[in-house]
Amino acid sequence: MELPVLVGILGLAAGFISGLLGIGGGIIMAPLLLYLPPLLGFVPFSMKVVAGLTIVQGLTACLSGALTHRKFHFVSGRLTGWMGSTIFVAALLGGAGADYLPDQLLLAIFAGLALTAAVLVFVPTSSDCESPAIESLSFSRLRAVVSAGSVGILGGLVGQGGSFILIPLMTSFMQVPTRIAIGSNLAIIFLSSLAAFCGKALTGQILWPLALPIVLSVIPAAYLGGQLSRRVPVAKLRLLLALCIAAAALKIGFSVLAAFLS
Repeated sequence: MELPVLVGILGLAAGFISGLLGIGGGIIMAPLLLYLPPLLGFVPFSMKVVAGLTIVQGLTACLSGALTHRKFHFVSGRLTGWMGSTIFVAALLGGAGADYLPDQLLLAIFAGLALTAAVLVFVPTSSDCESPAIESLSFSRLRAVVSAGSVGILGGLVGQGGSFILIPLMTSFMQVPTRIAIGSNLAIIFLSSLAAFCGKALTGQILWPLALPIVLSVIPAAYLGGQLSRRVPVAKLRLLLALCIAAAALKIGFSVLAAFLS
């Protein structure tokens, strides 16, 4: 198997999950790129290459998935505007301040937040239903700014997008219906991913020959994931989200443990 083919297959998997669950997919794509190619005999990727390819996957998946969910009227422009602009600025501030705090402490906090988010997924949403009306959506602007700002700053500090935490905050803390939270989250994370993509592209951190198969595979995969998401009952979407978030929390937790033991 050629390396571009393998990378394209990994893009299919991450893109599908992105469209299905409304997350950026980096928490899935990065481990796949790090660990699977060496198992198949390829030279391991550096973290710089993995980060560049992951941001391409996230940006493409968010755009394709958000457009798909928008057709079903599950993307709120007002929610995206308030939370997207906030997380964009917060992530920039977090990234700039990353050198002033110990990584292990920040990662431990982030892992704890992710575990909490896995539980928050199951907090009942008063307005949750299979076909929520986007026109009647109401939310607290203060809570929107607090949620996006907190995730953006912490995510910027530890180099994580945090979209898998943002959805539970929207459904529990803000009481946004699950389907609208999933669709809107893709649009929100697209804004923060765009900033990271521009930074990496302008500084030569993206391996373009491998970025192309990712784009070509992620677009249809995220579309199919978004189509299936509409047909999956909300209760099952919540369960899948919780499992994905818990897996991410465990991965980050093991990274913290390994850092302390090394």
